[in-house]
Amino acid sequence: MVGSIAAIGAGLAVLGVGLGIGRIGGSAMEAIARQPEASGKIQTAMLIAAAFIEGVGLFGIVAAILGNNPK
Repeated sequence: MVGSIAAIGAGLAVLGVGLGIGRIGGSAMEAIARQPEASGKIQTAMLIAAAFIEGVGLFGIVAAILGNNPK
């Protein structure tokens, strides 16, 4: 039972990360299409935000796996 709870938590973390990065990428592409001259700034902001989301997702996966460790 404990292992399945950890798997659900890790799966939810991965799902959230995927949705977040997909939304950032789509919004960035829309912004670049609207203002091509600002593509450098938009791309930099997008990569930084994606890195932060990846970090939070990794933290969520580790917390899900370690938090359900039976003692």
